[in-house]
Amino acid sequence: MNTAYLGLGSNLGNRMAFLRSGRDTLVDQSGIVLIRAAGVYETEAVGGPPENPLFLNTVLQIETSLEPQQLLATCMAVEDEFGRSRPVRWSPRTLDIDILFYADQVISEENLITPHPRLQERAFVLAPLREIAPDLRHPVLGQTITALAAGCAGVEELVPMRTSW
Repeated sequence: MNTAYLGLGSNLGNRMAFLRSGRDTLVDQSGIVLIRAAGVYETEAVGGPPENPLFLNTVLQIETSLEPQQLLATCMAVEDEFGRSRPVRWSPRTLDIDILFYADQVISEENLITPHPRLQERAFVLAPLREIAPDLRHPVLGQTITALAAGCAGVEELVPMRTSW
């Protein structure tokens, strides 16, 4: 089993229901066990059209027997199950699931890069990640999540709107 961290987000429809259902569907999959879930944070959309609705974001820590590409396929299938469409980059979405870390592996493939290439720039990822894995060390940057969060604008202002969900 490998530890992985998944970022979940939603900014369309019943955002909380999409997060809950996405989480539950993921952990119902063979080879995925939920270890911890961060609180849920409401944030501005990063990128995309200026009228993009607010996001709800969280991070899950899982244990998985799935290989990285299998985990990616599973995440994409769950997104599709909840009506995710990809008309343009950063468009609003019912459910977005990103693999943030897969063990301590550095993966650079056409459709999968881990650690996620922009996580150190994103308060909406670092705040919930710091909540559940403050001492996790980024295998490329060599810094802990706490250190990365300290250097990222906006992290300190974020507080979970829900701590249990």
